[in-house]
Amino acid sequence: MTVLVAAAALPATVTAATATTATDARAAGAERRPPSIVADWARAWNGADPQALGALFTTDGTYADLGVGITFHGPQEIAGWKVRADGLIDDVHVTVRAAHRAGDHITVEAVYSGHLKGAPQPFAVPMTTLLDLDRNHCRITSDEDHYSLTAVLTQSGLPAGWTPPVG
Repeated sequence: MTVLVAAAALPATVTAATATTATDARAAGAERRPPSIVADWARAWNGADPQALGALFTTDGTYADLGVGITFHGPQEIAGWKVRADGLIDDVHVTVRAAHRAGDHITVEAVYSGHLKGAPQPFAVPMTTLLDLDRNHCRITSDEDHYSLTAVLTQSGLPAGWTPPVG
């Protein structure tokens, strides 16, 4: 947040206050950029290599898709989830709108979109993802995706009880 400083006395004080304000503005701008792990996460979802998603996680990392009620453990299962998602949804895409970091925790506000295979229409729903990072902030230990499956199915033109085909 930019700190506004009012200085009515000495020119030297005004110069110091201006420098402090500019420094604060640069620091605030740096905090507004999403952490690189968020950009990597979105790029992995939007890309074609499922291993790129799995590689972002620690060996004991978890990925919970709460929209469908499934949790995956470890990089291989998580990469497998990306394979399955790509098999069920054409043009899977995550658009990050904002990311907020507090220590080892990141909250991502995004739009989750795609076109369920066989559905009459594509979908684009709001999603919130909670990421927990390892102590070095370079790998994800936990991912929880929160979105409405009902909204996905409604926008897709599918009935509420629809389930993906097996196989």
